[in-house]
Amino acid sequence: MRWKLLVAAACAFGVGVSLQVHGQGTRAAAPVPQNAINESAKALVDRLDLEKYKGTIKGLTQFGDRRQGTDRNRAAIDWIEAQLKSYGCTNTERLKYDYQPPPRDPNAPRPTPPAGQLPTAAGGGRPRGTRAPTGVNNDPNKQPDEKIRKLDSQESTPGTREEVYCTKIGTTHPEEMYIISGHMDGIGWGEAANDDGSGTALTMELARVLNSPDVRTERSIRFILWNNEETGLNGSRAYVEHRQGLQGKEEPPGSGRYPEPKWLAMITHDMMLFDHGMPRADGTLSKEQRPEADVNIEFQSNSKFAQEAQALAWVFERSNEKYASDYPASVGSHMTNTDSSSFMDVVPSLSLRENERGTQIGSGWDPQWHQPTDLYTTYSDADFRLGLNAAQTTLAAIAELAGAKVQK
Repeated sequence: MRWKLLVAAACAFGVGVSLQVHGQGTRAAAPVPQNAINESAKALVDRLDLEKYKGTIKGLTQFGDRRQGTDRNRAAIDWIEAQLKSYGCTNTERLKYDYQPPPRDPNAPRPTPPAGQLPTAAGGGRPRGTRAPTGVNNDPNKQPDEKIRKLDSQESTPGTREEVYCTKIGTTHPEEMYIISGHMDGIGWGEAANDDGSGTALTMELARVLNSPDVRTERSIRFILWNNEETGLNGSRAYVEHRQGLQGKEEPPGSGRYPEPKWLAMITHDMMLFDHGMPRADGTLSKEQRPEADVNIEFQSNSKFAQEAQALAWVFERSNEKYASDYPASVGSHMTNTDSSSFMDVVPSLSLRENERGTQIGSGWDPQWHQPTDLYTTYSDADFRLGLNAAQTTLAAIAELAGAKVQK
């Protein structure tokens, strides 16, 4: 039975359904009360801490914008790997791939919708309300902080790239795996604190909690920090190209070891902090996080696994209702321009964000996007708490899906 039908039936009868992607299809457990609390999931969520989350973002910003193909990017990867190992996720690995950027034509016209057709944002959806201009800052002189400007000054060069990951091995089904991720590279002559230090730190914090010595999971969970997202999802695309065909293969045969467990779902986190509302008529935004800020859970409606991904999104939304401390979640159907797009036709895939990617972030709802102002000091605790709530949402959902237990 399709996830969508199961979830619809569960909502109609006022109960929740525990779902897992398993083998070639899905499996439904017995209905449980919709507001039932999983004690292990709650215990794990309680281990998340705002100051630890902020500290991980702060640690990432010491490397500036972490632009791919630079020494600061490579130093950040080394630091991330060291942190993962310190959390107990010691089986770290690196995927190596070659990146040769294609030549750009500065005179190439931007696509425009046909006459009589409404404008559509990337990934689908129609932009509404006030729109402010967006773009990528490539002018170093717009960064007033001399230290940051110097830190970000080395230019990217083509060649070998690396991205690091580690794996929580499942005790019952090590051959099956959920992928949790964020991208560690950034651009814009800032510190890439939000894009995507916030998603990278979230992924790392989940690795810290789930790799505690007293935590066991039935299924495996991989924590990946993508590179080259800003150049067109090249890091995640390279991973799919290199690893897709290895899924579920025992190596060596009879060992019980699966270098690439079968992918059950892929979840990425990309820009988690800033939901200050729609721009005003003059293009400015409120300096404060809006009280009704929410975590946007997105799937792509025209992907091959759209129905399964939609059902997975509702699982995450329900986890947010039960376990997130401050901000609610909303589900949208226009996931785009993020690393989950590389997986969406292979496995159910989600993206968690601060706003809708195409219709809102793409319309100027975050003035720090790819700008020198994307600094750690730009954000308040209310902003950081939105990212923490996204972490609570994903941690609780994955804890239930992967069968996490806290040993007593």
